[in-house]
Amino acid sequence: MKLERLISMVYMLLNHEVVSATALAERYNVSPRTIYRDIEAICAAGIPVVSYQGVNGGFGIMDEYKMDRSLLGAHDVGALVSVLQSMSAVFGDEQAMETAYKLQTIQGRHEKPGLSMEMGIGRADPEALRTLRAAIKDSRVLKFVYISAKGEKTDRVVEPVKLTYRYDAWYLYAYCRTRSDYREFKVPRMVELSATAEPFRHKHPLPPSSANSPREMPRDAPYIDAVLHFSVASLARALDFFHRFDKSFNPDGSLIVKARIYHYPEAKWIVPILLSFGSGVEVLEPAELRQELREQLQKTLSLYAKV
Repeated sequence: MKLERLISMVYMLLNHEVVSATALAERYNVSPRTIYRDIEAICAAGIPVVSYQGVNGGFGIMDEYKMDRSLLGAHDVGALVSVLQSMSAVFGDEQAMETAYKLQTIQGRHEKPGLSMEMGIGRADPEALRTLRAAIKDSRVLKFVYISAKGEKTDRVVEPVKLTYRYDAWYLYAYCRTRSDYREFKVPRMVELSATAEPFRHKHPLPPSSANSPREMPRDAPYIDAVLHFSVASLARALDFFHRFDKSFNPDGSLIVKARIYHYPEAKWIVPILLSFGSGVEVLEPAELRQELREQLQKTLSLYAKV
């Protein structure tokens, strides 16, 4: 434990001009006397620690000894630090935060970071994410009930391989014992999740690259071309959902979006999204999508017939 504290202290001193003994003692939950002994041990190891006297005094490391910042550019360091800090926030990973802290020693003190990233938990439970990550690290079997896109429930027993975050959602790639094959599971659809005490020893391959990149639809895949009219009040949300599609603004400020929807009507992801806009969107084309929305709205209205 002392060795870890000494190493951490070295990086802290590298990252600051001067650090007081009191601040170091509070950081590592030890007495100032222990800090003085640690400083002596660091000096004995050949690291030139300088003592500064006065009200703002403390300890620092000679500038000549500090790490050459040319090893990594400021942009590289800033990007790495941002990713690590984000990981630490999601998973409560102290090791990731410590690594970020070490990287900051080679980042210029007066350089403002040009990149900031906050990795979200999406719709997943943060405790579930930590359970999944721990199971991957410890090679432990997981059990859960999975809800498919069709609403079907199945009990699953899996050997977890990798967590992936994409499109504002977390996915687990795992070997599914229930299906005797590799599967990708959307984390929010995993309920009654538990990590068992059973270890697995098989070394699973990582998912193929296609599992982590957007899939290109074959040219002969069925599709419909939807034309959507969004009101001015719905512009912000429309751009959030349909920013990749062709867009044009009308003179009154409303928006026309032309979106190609593949595998419709099997893939009905667009229907609940459009319904969430309420009266803020009108489907101009095609007729079958207009009819689908009409039927869904009528079903919804029937639930409130007695209001």
